[in-house]
Amino acid sequence: MEEYCCVLFTVACFISLLSVQSENSHAKSALTADGGWLSTRSSSIADEGPCTVEVRDQSLTYSQFIERYAYSRPVIIRGLTDNTKFQFQCSKNSLLQEFGDRMVRLSTANTYSYRKVDVPFLEFVEHLLRPQSLDMLGSDTLYFFGDNNFTEWRSLFQNYVPPAYALPGTSGAYSFGIAGPGTGVPFHWHGPGYSEVIYGRKLVPVPPEKAPNFHPNKTTLSWVVDTYPTLNQEDRPIECTIHPGEVLYFPDRWWHATLNLDTSVFISTFLG
Repeated sequence: MEEYCCVLFTVACFISLLSVQSENSHAKSALTADGGWLSTRSSSIADEGPCTVEVRDQSLTYSQFIERYAYSRPVIIRGLTDNTKFQFQCSKNSLLQEFGDRMVRLSTANTYSYRKVDVPFLEFVEHLLRPQSLDMLGSDTLYFFGDNNFTEWRSLFQNYVPPAYALPGTSGAYSFGIAGPGTGVPFHWHGPGYSEVIYGRKLVPVPPEKAPNFHPNKTTLSWVVDTYPTLNQEDRPIECTIHPGEVLYFPDRWWHATLNLDTSVFISTFLG
């Protein structure tokens, strides 16, 4: 397998109360700063770590994006889209009211995931959405991300505003997910796209210029706690904390892993 650069991103949510229109004021009063998800910090992660990913604002032009980042390196772009309405609809109460009785498909959170489990969304939220223990294996961790029925979830996805910068000849496909503190997907790679956190914080590691050294059935949490501190400085991953209002772009076939530092609600736009 060829070697690709890798990145570690902590997608951290700067949680703020949503600004909603006056006709939604009754719903606003019930909305907490974390959307009702009770975003609890993972007890195994002391802080968010450094940011070694370049950060740009909305003044970045499309031609600059293509020339500097699209095919070569990740970038975080601030203020590119406004997803206030989508964030409101992703509050815990809103999602449970709309989708509580729907079935969702969970996957095992290891690099070569094969096992799938179907459960009602309400059962997942109320009973399975819990902090990850440090000694749990990826094959025993169920993770909700990507296996979305687009017919059933259309009412939610139609209100998401994706990043405007697409790659020539591609179109976007959404993968939506919710995960508890300490959970995450271990190292893997795929095509290019964007990642945005709606609530919570997400950490994503990728070592530079080579494939990362990792056990395919160990969780990202165990890698960050046990392996990351032992790495030489030159082997440390590119990493950053991403806040709401920021979008992370990742190029094609870059190794990366994710780690949710809180209960997180997130969406990725894959450019295929």
